Amino acid sequence: MADSPRTSLARSPYASLRNLTAGGTTGNERLTAAAGVVLLVLLAVIGLTIISIRQFLWVHLFVGMLLMGPLVLKLASTGYRFVRYYSGNPSYRRVGPPPALLRVIAPMLVLTTIVVFASGVVLLFAGPQSRPTLLPIHKVSFFVWIAFFAIHVLGHLPAIPRALRADYGSSAPWNRDVTGRSGRAISLASALTAGLVLAVIVIPQFGPWLNASNLFHHH
Repeated sequence: MADSPRTSLARSPYASLRNLTAGGTTGNERLTAAAGVVLLVLLAVIGLTIISIRQFLWVHLFVGMLLMGPLVLKLASTGYRFVRYYSGNPSYRRVGPPPALLRVIAPMLVLTTIVVFASGVVLLFAGPQSRPTLLPIHKVSFFVWIAFFAIHVLGHLPAIPRALRADYGSSAPWNRDVTGRSGRAISLASALTAGLVLAVIVIPQFGPWLNASNLFHHH
């Protein structure tokens, strides 16, 4: 017997929600890869600003806040995989864990990520007077973090192009395995939007740093 219109209407919101959040382990991999590539692009911009930090300090601060959204998304997607795997979810257990080296460095990667970005945010709000205390923490943690991050990227690099092509490549509209693609695209766009809003909100905090003309004379 066919469903009544009322039953179909009652189901449709739930069906739409499932379509947005579905995708399983494959969707998780694709979302993590997309967030990681966005982070790589933004971090490349951050790296370029370091070459001439006095000239591009405002870019460094703005992009540093902008990437908070994609960073939280990537930590959430990888954390979700971690929880699902170690809680015994059959789908994630079948996929298996990351390579041993990546599992070993994962705790230090997460820890240094938190220290780098937390120290950067505290520096921004504490102002230039906090530089003697907090800037060394930010710098040292950054160099430690970049080493772990490079290993992490190299370990996942072979899988990234395939994951991106599946959702965003030229053949993606005809790809049969697109479950949850809209939800992943919305998640990524929302993360970028949240980061952009945060960056715009904190622009007034840039002033003291931009006005500190002698800030980087003694590097």
